Amino acid sequence: MDIEQASPFIQLRRQLHQIPEPGFNEHKTQQLILEYLDTLPKDRLYIRTWKTGVLAKIPGNRPQKCIGYRADMDGLPIREQTSCPFPSIHDGYMHACGHDMHMAIALGILTHFVHHRIDDDLVFIFQPAEEGPGGALPMLRSNALREWKPDVIFALHVAPEYPVGTIAIRPGLLFANTSELFIDLYGTGGHAARPHLANDMVIACTQLVQQLQTIVSRNIDPLDATILTIGKMEAGTKQNIIADHARIEGTIRTTSKKSMELIQTRIESLLKGIEAGFNCKTAIDWGCSYCQVYNDAKWTKSFTDFITHQTPYQLIECRESMAGEDFGYFLNEIPGFMFWLGVDTPYGLHHPQLDPSEEAIPVAISSMAKYIAQMGTRKKS
Repeated sequence: MDIEQASPFIQLRRQLHQIPEPGFNEHKTQQLILEYLDTLPKDRLYIRTWKTGVLAKIPGNRPQKCIGYRADMDGLPIREQTSCPFPSIHDGYMHACGHDMHMAIALGILTHFVHHRIDDDLVFIFQPAEEGPGGALPMLRSNALREWKPDVIFALHVAPEYPVGTIAIRPGLLFANTSELFIDLYGTGGHAARPHLANDMVIACTQLVQQLQTIVSRNIDPLDATILTIGKMEAGTKQNIIADHARIEGTIRTTSKKSMELIQTRIESLLKGIEAGFNCKTAIDWGCSYCQVYNDAKWTKSFTDFITHQTPYQLIECRESMAGEDFGYFLNEIPGFMFWLGVDTPYGLHHPQLDPSEEAIPVAISSMAKYIAQMGTRKKS
């Protein structure tokens, strides 16, 4: 597929780019996908909705398995700063993680198979809320997907750092385990001139942050990549008022489930010490947590062999990423893989100037369509 043949899906990408929406509020996005699917032959496609997501099934000619392909749908609360002629029309929201590209590519692959059916069943999953609060796990538990559950599943993510025509993948761990972290501390406020009558949560908060930083350096195996970052602290209202409340917000990222469990246990222990030491109360919220994306070795090798020997594209074995992706929940139950698609832009994911090259769209559509066709078609006996 060349750029001209991909033109309908490039136009779809531009339409999707203009309407980024937060998780579980992708109403216009869902409507646009459904309107496009409605233009395809009705006798070759079955469609379901789940919340703001969409599932589309293409029945095979003589199915022995079901092949799944997933694309995420939601945007980010970021004000777009690109110079593209089709910017977001939703003020304060942007497709800054490439989900518009993901959806357009999925629609391109789907369209190919509507017109060129294979032996096995295909299910295309347009999943809401990847950026939070997380749509993969509840979608997996839904009746809609339970009845159409794939036997193998694939997905991709745009990669700004790689040139167009590059596919990067690795067997095993691709994305880290992640967890948000929100901690509130409650003490007793008062006048700065009478500190002995108050219970200062600024002091308690700063002590807690220092103690949190010892967990990674003193409790985690140094060979196990782990991050605990506090990105936000809030306390106080005025320079001469002792704060009765403080809040910290952060993120935890690990390459092993064991380390994630250990960190969470240690944080809870530290909070008990803070409560005793400062005579205060604490509350913790783990927020949005995602399990690791772990690529199946057999399917990854099958795909890398295909890319190497049957496509003109460059294959790179990438390193693990400490980013999070809730596609990990699909791979936790269904074998398959996710890969990075080079989109050649100087700005990283979640950047207000992210502008992926649309020339990557035919690369992804053609490579995945050929790969899926090969694995989903059997010789007639």
